[in-house]
Amino acid sequence: MQGLSQHLTLEAVASRQRLELAQQHLKNAYESQQDLIDRQEKWRDRILFANATPIEPLETCIDIPVPPKIHTVIATDGSQIAPNHHEIAYCYLLNIGRVVLHYGQNRHPILDSLPEVFYRPEDLYMSRQWGIRTEEWMSFRRTASEATVLAELACAAKGEAPALAMVDGSLIYWFLEQLPMDARDRILPPILEAWQQMRDAQIPLMGYLSASRSIETMNFLRLLACPHPAPDCKTYCPNQLEKVACKIFEQLRDTSVWATRLKPGQRSTLWRSNSPILELYGDQTIYFCYVHVGTEIARIEVPAWVAESVTILDQALGLMLAQVQKGYGYPVAIAEAHNQAVVKGGDRTRFFALLEQQMIKAGLKNVGTSYKEARKRGSIA
Repeated sequence: MQGLSQHLTLEAVASRQRLELAQQHLKNAYESQQDLIDRQEKWRDRILFANATPIEPLETCIDIPVPPKIHTVIATDGSQIAPNHHEIAYCYLLNIGRVVLHYGQNRHPILDSLPEVFYRPEDLYMSRQWGIRTEEWMSFRRTASEATVLAELACAAKGEAPALAMVDGSLIYWFLEQLPMDARDRILPPILEAWQQMRDAQIPLMGYLSASRSIETMNFLRLLACPHPAPDCKTYCPNQLEKVACKIFEQLRDTSVWATRLKPGQRSTLWRSNSPILELYGDQTIYFCYVHVGTEIARIEVPAWVAESVTILDQALGLMLAQVQKGYGYPVAIAEAHNQAVVKGGDRTRFFALLEQQMIKAGLKNVGTSYKEARKRGSIA
């Protein structure tokens, strides 16, 4: 414990020094922003670290406007019951929490969940041909289901009032980079189709990231810190895991720097992410900004069509900020969607009890859990 506290004290000092260095580089980058963007564009195939492109001046700090009183907010979130060989049947369940909140419209909210059971061999074993475990595949399927259900809710809720569709977490699905093409083609197209439906309905989509660990904007400043004639990592610094010259504010997150720049209710510069996976997104590439929501600096992600319209972006950010205030520091619609989706221990027991009843009704004999599962549920001691 003593060693840990000493380590944390030293780390706090080092972190403060990194922050001061980053602030200095950010100020210097104000003058040379366009030159840095040109270098980034020219050498993008040779740069070996994730970095984003600023779309507005780096010194941007914009007050988010107050949203209209009459509006609608939609959110989905998911959870699951994983397959277990010790249970009475090898299957998994996805539960998608659905929330639609109407403000100032005298309309009933939607607060429920949509469960679905997967038991066919293609659902359970198909992913193994790509070396993906069923549990992992289940979480990928869940991501696609969340997007599909969100689009259905958004299109059904479309009315005169402004609306916002929110999801918890990033809209950049980094995990897709590791997947083979066939596996990716079963996850990404339904998501992009759902996003297109929301675009057609003109309901902005937003990903809300609390406690973001991203360093994409800090990595843009590494272009300024590069001591070489050009940011050609492949030639000068092929091993990025080593200590390279431009890693002067390593471990410093974007949120740490923007916390020193933004006042509550303000947003940062708008950035375009350059993640390689976004090449598959077509015209729905992802932009992001940082917002001081009062309790923290949140990373907010939106598709290109939302970012390209100042009016739509401002209104969406205003509705998001109102959600955070109503939820005491976290968007109330996302929190409720999570609460609706979460599968508790009692729910799990009831699910398998219902399944057991159905199997007995269907005339199946010798229905029961394994001895291991039975022993885990009841103690002799």
